[in-house]
Amino acid sequence: MRRSAILDFYRHDAPDDRGRTLDEVRAQNAIELERVHDYIQWLFPLPEPSGANPAAPILTADDIAAFHADESLRRDLLASFAVMLEFYGFRVAHGTTRIERLIDADIRIAEWFRPGNHNFLRLTRIMRSLAVLGLPEYAHALLAQLEQLYREQPAVVGEQTMGFWRRAGR
Repeated sequence: MRRSAILDFYRHDAPDDRGRTLDEVRAQNAIELERVHDYIQWLFPLPEPSGANPAAPILTADDIAAFHADESLRRDLLASFAVMLEFYGFRVAHGTTRIERLIDADIRIAEWFRPGNHNFLRLTRIMRSLAVLGLPEYAHALLAQLEQLYREQPAVVGEQTMGFWRRAGR
């Protein structure tokens, strides 16, 4: 059986292709999370190649099965999700799968919530990865918050992006 780069990364057995461990990636500050573009594919892998990062790992059926079977992998995926949620101005409500806005959410959201922002693609990836890897309820919860932002400012998101989000979050 071949070794899986993404499972090794999520099991803390090996770094990503840039030599960063999972903990190092999650420890990046908001400026690094915004400016660095090659970590999101490692935190939230998908079963298809990345158009933005051709070196990113691609989930296999065995990888997906491992995430579904291993609670520790899903727990680490949720820890990655929590980092990104905070970056976007959200958090998981304690003890639930509900997403809520942080106290300073308006400031954080204003930093990335602009038409055509690359974070829209990241959010699509995050929701799809969560759904594929066995945490669809968190994808649904994030989608609910994004739909609220869309209702508040539909011109920022646009119907096309909202369509991508809806497909990814379901």
